[in-house]
Amino acid sequence: MWSGRRRDGATDIREAGPADLDDIIALHTRARIAYYGAGGLPVEEIVTPESARQQREGWTAAVAAPHKHVRCARMAGRLVGLLAMGPPHVPEANAAQLYQIHVDPDRWAGGIGCALHGHFLRHLETEGVSVGVLEVWERNVRARAFYTRLGWHPDGTSRPGPADAPYLGMRLTHP
Repeated sequence: MWSGRRRDGATDIREAGPADLDDIIALHTRARIAYYGAGGLPVEEIVTPESARQQREGWTAAVAAPHKHVRCARMAGRLVGLLAMGPPHVPEANAAQLYQIHVDPDRWAGGIGCALHGHFLRHLETEGVSVGVLEVWERNVRARAFYTRLGWHPDGTSRPGPADAPYLGMRLTHP
């Protein structure tokens, strides 16, 4: 398991630990409000006691899981981005899944997402796999454009998502 730190510009990217959970959940909530809100969901449907419980349980499990990898991007000591990756939810040979990249909305377009994506590419190399898979909410136009710019393409898969908008599968082949 990678446990070092890497600096990408002024951003310190390191493995997440239990002490990061409150910051991770707060950033994830801000990001969800931004992208689901832009897709037409009201805040009261995005932030609920049930979603808060699920976030805490999910991030706690992800940080502790030996087969998943969570990275925190910090600038001046503040969490500004996070990355979660690991084996595909749907088993596939020669593949790893990018579960989530979140960047604090007030830091969008500052290179943090690209730096985190670079860590995912290094993860592919470390794991000896050449295919990345991910899912993105259909109405998250910003994220879909981001991944497309980085070489991802739709793979034709989907699953139900909120507001009758599916999550779409995307794929990246990395040499």
